[in-house]
Amino acid sequence: MSSPDAAPKIDNPTFESLGLNAVSLSAIKAAEFETPSPIQAAFIPIAIQGKDVIGLARTGTGKTTAFVMPILEQIDLTQNIPQALILAPTRELSEQVSKEAEKLAIHSPCHTVCLVGGRPIRSQINELKKGPHLLVGTPGRIIDLINRRELQLKSIKIVVLDEADRMLDIGFRPDIEKILRRCPKKRQTLLLSATMAAEIEQITQKYMQSPEKVDVTEGDAPAQQIEQYFLTADPDRKFGALVHALKQERPQQVIVFTRTKIGTDKMYNKFSKKLGKNVASMHGDLPQNKRDRVMQQFRKGDVRMLIATDVVGRGIDISGISHIINYDIPEFCDDYLHRVGRTGRLSSDAQGRAITFVTRDQGDQLTNIEMRINQLLPEYSLKEYEAARPVKSASHIDEPTESYEAPEFVIP
Repeated sequence: MSSPDAAPKIDNPTFESLGLNAVSLSAIKAAEFETPSPIQAAFIPIAIQGKDVIGLARTGTGKTTAFVMPILEQIDLTQNIPQALILAPTRELSEQVSKEAEKLAIHSPCHTVCLVGGRPIRSQINELKKGPHLLVGTPGRIIDLINRRELQLKSIKIVVLDEADRMLDIGFRPDIEKILRRCPKKRQTLLLSATMAAEIEQITQKYMQSPEKVDVTEGDAPAQQIEQYFLTADPDRKFGALVHALKQERPQQVIVFTRTKIGTDKMYNKFSKKLGKNVASMHGDLPQNKRDRVMQQFRKGDVRMLIATDVVGRGIDISGISHIINYDIPEFCDDYLHRVGRTGRLSSDAQGRAITFVTRDQGDQLTNIEMRINQLLPEYSLKEYEAARPVKSASHIDEPTESYEAPEFVIP
């Protein structure tokens, strides 16, 4: 791999100024991308030189294009062997990255295969036998295929760790390290993440060669495009507050984030009795075919309200989401950023709105979020409903104490 000096920073960059070839620029034009995002402008010129790069940027800022374009520039299309591997934390994100790669390879014969669990492994093995150039997948399925001796990584020249912090959060480090050890030592490694945790530092020191760091997270909290609020609500008044907030906001599309799978199912059961197909749920225990169906319906706008755990907190790029409601405040500040980042997306001109429900004993968690985004959140004004009232009992029952009609925004 070549290692020339890093490309100089360009003011008001265009895709033409990033060093992309004519085929890549024609794909960019076909995708109707006008100007590069900050992560694309900083990451692409270094990555296309073959250098190892660490890219730090929040979700929704165009990271996929930032690492896919350098891959398409460098693989040898005359060799029908796997030359690039992209690892992602979830099936949904892997499939989204795969589709994005296919879109950006519109003028190229690059063959991409997506390797994820929840899909028939036999069909994926058959695709591997056709000699794909680019592999996209989750660590678990990649390891499975390696163990079955259906996949070898000795021809890989570029490895991408997408949403690296999330992969480490959910326990993929042993699989990631096993995969990296199977790849040639002489390779390019690209790492994309929203944060630079200690575990990521360890991975970069062990498996990357003098990586250059591109950080566009400074001052890049989602507050730029998203109106954010908090709402103080007693546990036994939260559901009523949610219903009244939905009636008041009348969102185009909304994701309601809950902390647990059980909580997701409970809330879905309450809403589905009146809202029918306008509402759906999503969590890690759902079968893959149902998760796919839900996401397809949500993308099409057939589902207006999605109740979900953090399984959709990252990497889901849907421009029509107008509202995010954190029914359960996230445990970690970075999870807040990823949840809220589902609205006000790069591909959408609309300004999103996010409302986070906070109980009386969660003030410290709210403060931590405000410190993370460097902004004090205003309190949301909920009309005609008292979300917090003097506590008469020490018991907390997270059940509605009243009967509610369906929010009007989802009535056909």
